[in-house]
Amino acid sequence: MRSSEMTADDKRREPASEHIDVSVLVIGAGGAGARTAIELAERGVDDVLVLGKRNHGDAHTTWARGGINGALGTRDPEDSWAIHAADTLNEGHFVNDPNKVETVTKQMPDRLRELDEWGMDFSRTDGGDIDQRFFGAQSFRRTAFAGDHTGESMLNTLVDRAQELEIPYRENVMITKLLSDGDQLHGAAGFDMESGDLLLFNAGTVVLAAGGYAATYNRHTSRDDENNGDGPALAYAAGAELMDMEFVQFHPTGMAVDENDPEWEPWSGRLVTEAVRGEGGRLFNADGERFMERYSPDQMELDARDVVARAIAEEVANGRGTDNGGVYLDLSHRDRAFIRERLPRMYERFQKLGVDMASEPVEVAPTAHYGMGGVAVDRYGETSVDGLYAIGETMAGVHGANRLGGNSLAETVAFGAVAGEQIAQRVDGPGTVPTRLVRSVAEPHFGDLSEMADRDGEYDVMAVFTEIQDLMWNHAGILRDTETLEAGLDRLAEVRQQTKEMRVGPMTADSFEFAVDIGFMITIAESVLRGALQRTESRGAHYRRDYPEIDSDFQKNIYFEMADLGGMTSHTEPVGTPSPAVQEALDEGHELDYHQLE
Repeated sequence: MRSSEMTADDKRREPASEHIDVSVLVIGAGGAGARTAIELAERGVDDVLVLGKRNHGDAHTTWARGGINGALGTRDPEDSWAIHAADTLNEGHFVNDPNKVETVTKQMPDRLRELDEWGMDFSRTDGGDIDQRFFGAQSFRRTAFAGDHTGESMLNTLVDRAQELEIPYRENVMITKLLSDGDQLHGAAGFDMESGDLLLFNAGTVVLAAGGYAATYNRHTSRDDENNGDGPALAYAAGAELMDMEFVQFHPTGMAVDENDPEWEPWSGRLVTEAVRGEGGRLFNADGERFMERYSPDQMELDARDVVARAIAEEVANGRGTDNGGVYLDLSHRDRAFIRERLPRMYERFQKLGVDMASEPVEVAPTAHYGMGGVAVDRYGETSVDGLYAIGETMAGVHGANRLGGNSLAETVAFGAVAGEQIAQRVDGPGTVPTRLVRSVAEPHFGDLSEMADRDGEYDVMAVFTEIQDLMWNHAGILRDTETLEAGLDRLAEVRQQTKEMRVGPMTADSFEFAVDIGFMITIAESVLRGALQRTESRGAHYRRDYPEIDSDFQKNIYFEMADLGGMTSHTEPVGTPSPAVQEALDEGHELDYHQLE
């Protein structure tokens, strides 16, 4: 219990108020975490605990709307897992890990059928099969969907299944430190966000399924209190490597709004699902031109996300954008009944804001959406730290330089199953945090948390938080160059100093949560800026104005790790080789012809 008379040294020795013993601790309660826990439970591992920062079922997975990929062949029987893999590698500009790509694409038909068996509310064909739609840069219709609320429906299905299996879950817990000696993972430390109690978890295995880092940018499709880089930053501090952090996907169609209008401002950057374009949505500039004819006459609006995002940015930069810095997305040539059936959430959202999608366009602009980078892991999702796994958006390797739309939800359930199976084969009971780590890592960390709570200072937490987001957008955004990136690193060093003088509330306050997030975001920001500076080429979502071409000699991944004396060090490794089946599909040159939709 804290007292105003406690000294800083007393606080550093303050013990955790609660110790929890568990065989497998899953950090993150979205699709990846839930699917891992289900796999463990179905394989007889009953000593599992899932942690979430929010209420049960309230995770970023619900914001993935458009669909989930798998080569079922419902609409296009000629599709296959190998062609799905080829599309994924093409979209990733061949810096994906081919083995991880193949793991996902081979699994997904079964994972979709499994979700169907568990009761997911998929949209159906007239014959009753799981329906599939076109998504950008995909050769065939392989994106299964539930209207335009696929992520929400999927997570509800997984939560229901987890509850059937009586998997333990704890809400409103934030993990702030992994307890590792750099080689072996022993547990985790954090706090209860409602009570402020400090928590120590003795865990034999920890699974990081804590999302990505898109919310380190000021225009993004997440809520501000998620996707701040918790998972990658926690793994990095524990001794694991980060990989491909420079590859950040800017979704072409976030909401472009008048940010001075209080009704619209909260919606700035929010996702307008790719399904709108998949169902025939067309992009027009302020002059009424269907401008994708200039940039991609064959694939048009359904070209890769990086291509469409840069096209929109160019239109705005050249004075052909809307007053709100975007362009128009128009679906009014479709029947109202069709829009309401296929895109119910989008239709309802804009109706409430006074825009009728069936008769008028909506304004859109690029927005930070997904980090292709993350924690470097092996074929099962395990990091270089024994006992520490990272899956879902927290891991790297599947998406390369740009993610294929519909592959994010696919990755969560595919690697959730893979990691769960592997962990089940090796789990041997709860771990124990060694006394030396309790004294050298856990207790000092709890002291730091206690010292930060109720701290006075010169800088407002949210002002610092916003400064990092602005820094990332301005210095590591859609268009990059040496001068801008170096200036971003210099500014980040200044912001790092500000964090030592922030005004922070108690552990139960929002300001405390965001203060912890800021620590994670600084690690992420440095790795993105350094990776973008080191990659002297343009590849996928990473575009350098001073190096506008792909460099074939840079077909490699950039890794970051913490140096023994502090600081961030990097090295590169070449990518792997696709299997013969996938190489054959690549050689066949499958590609979507947009005009078949017209």
